[in-house]
Amino acid sequence: MSFLSAILWSPDPDIVNIGPLTLRWYGLLFMSGFVVGTFILSHVYKSERTSPRWVDVITIYVLLGTVLGARLGHVFFYDWASYKDQPLEILKIWHGGLASHGATIGIIFAVWLFSRNNKFDVLWTLDRIVLVVAVGGALIRMGNLMNSEIVGQPTDKPWAFVFPRDAEHLQPYSPDQPVPAGSYQVQRFKDADGNIKVDAQPVSTSVTPGSEIAVPRHPTQIYESLFCVFLFVLLYSMWNRTKERTPRGQLFGLFVILLFSFRFLVEFLKEDQVAFERGMTLNMGQWLSIPLVFIGLYVFWRAGKNPNNPYGYAPRDLGQEDAKEAITSR
Repeated sequence: MSFLSAILWSPDPDIVNIGPLTLRWYGLLFMSGFVVGTFILSHVYKSERTSPRWVDVITIYVLLGTVLGARLGHVFFYDWASYKDQPLEILKIWHGGLASHGATIGIIFAVWLFSRNNKFDVLWTLDRIVLVVAVGGALIRMGNLMNSEIVGQPTDKPWAFVFPRDAEHLQPYSPDQPVPAGSYQVQRFKDADGNIKVDAQPVSTSVTPGSEIAVPRHPTQIYESLFCVFLFVLLYSMWNRTKERTPRGQLFGLFVILLFSFRFLVEFLKEDQVAFERGMTLNMGQWLSIPLVFIGLYVFWRAGKNPNNPYGYAPRDLGQEDAKEAITSR
């Protein structure tokens, strides 16, 4: 593979800086998942004669559950050693550090709380919310790509990406070691404002002393994003065939099985996220995925088998809303 076969990926993660405020691609894509999700969920609810007014309510629950769960998941699953002596740092979400397994737990808890407070069946709600979560997952992984984070291991595949902004995985140049084809030499420097800039040039016959090497890697963020798109298409197609007669727990169970089975496998292509994972046969993401897969298998196996509640339930109040609007408009 020549360097022309590797894709140099070095976008600025910041979209715009306005004084002390910074709009980042990750934040924009993260919130876009909720915006797009409201349209999808409104369509689903209307199709099942449930008022779309519930969408705004559950979106608030899920947004809070996602952020809190993802943050606490990162703290307790990946970096407790850093936070135990500085607990106030946990609140500084803008410094980074979110974990998808924690977000999953947070979303499930948020949906349970919403369902209990508003007389929805929790599995009915989860079966519909996973459509939104699949879209959000695809967009969040694209946010990771814009941040040049969660990169894959070195590869010689023709679709490999080179991440010169990923300082953690740059390799020191050694003249007595061969440089993989498609690599770039990277020099980091500060501009007049003190911001760190990156200069990446294809490795040629000579390498500038002090340079680091960015090698071609698996773009695992894209793998996961595309898989989430596949999940959305699959689950939406299943829901669209059965709608209000969707077996209770079927979509949620299948979503959890497929998502975390894929997550378990794709972790073999990723670099370790934290130092303590080095040398582990399975990393933290894989250990956390295993129980979720078994939970998904159980829910999927039980889907629709409760004779007293085979499809779940939700308020069928769309007609009531229309009636209220008609009375109000008189």
